[in-house]
Amino acid sequence: MKYDKNNALISSAVPGLPEPLHGKVRDLYDLGDKLLLVATDRLSAFDVIMPNGIPDKGRILNSVSVFWFDLLADYKNHLITADVDQYPEELQCVKEDLRGRSMLVNKVKIVPFECIVRGYLTGSGWKEYQKNGTVNSQRLREGYQNGSKLDAVLFTPSTKAEQGEHDMPVSVEEMSAEVGLEKASKLADLSIDCYAKAADYAAGHGIIIADTKFEFGENSEGELILADEVLTPDSSRFWPQESYCVGSNPPSLDKQFVRDWLDSISFNHQPPAPELPDDIVAKTRAKYVEAYQKLTGKSFQ
Repeated sequence: MKYDKNNALISSAVPGLPEPLHGKVRDLYDLGDKLLLVATDRLSAFDVIMPNGIPDKGRILNSVSVFWFDLLADYKNHLITADVDQYPEELQCVKEDLRGRSMLVNKVKIVPFECIVRGYLTGSGWKEYQKNGTVNSQRLREGYQNGSKLDAVLFTPSTKAEQGEHDMPVSVEEMSAEVGLEKASKLADLSIDCYAKAADYAAGHGIIIADTKFEFGENSEGELILADEVLTPDSSRFWPQESYCVGSNPPSLDKQFVRDWLDSISFNHQPPAPELPDDIVAKTRAKYVEAYQKLTGKSFQ
């Protein structure tokens, strides 16, 4: 296991297993009929991986995903277990390193699109709306402001880019041409349903979920199921209700804080990224911890 100076896990390793496939945040180990997903403390912004990590970030992401998989149990997902004591024998030698930051999952055929759902107008959606009056080429009424709640939840898919490249928005029609109309419609319905249930729960715990992205895969029966992470501070915008104000970007409990800092130093959104200062690392960790505690009602240890 490789850690940085702040004890953030940058890269994982399991003795006896081949080198994992490294995603932006997760390391994926192929165990034959299943996968081991290890959530490192790496952080990416603008599709660029930062040189240093956020301590405990992986544990928070993993715990939040497991929490939501349980809450959204009406929708099938790929999780087998996150209990390291139930992992296969070949993983027991590193189970304490894996504890809290990993999950054993079923293999699925990943749908090659990010399923993005927007309940509020912000970020790239707000920029497009200002310019064209649309979001993902979907025409919206006049009069919205930055941070406005949308009259109806929008499904705005994007491509699933290779590491180092940028996801690009696509229309539902373009997505349908790739995966078929029936599957695209199911993905849209599932995404909006999961968002609506999660947003309703979060609202009762002081958090607005402005937007989020889901990933789906097809299991061996051809069913669409939730995969990867779900509704984490990496894949969602979490706004504390007490600081929400239409017309501005509310302080968020996610990595938007890092994006804002990078823009403040005129980072060009291209690698290599600058090292995050210790105070930015500490403040980002605090935001992830707060999101976890507000959502789950538990203290983060």
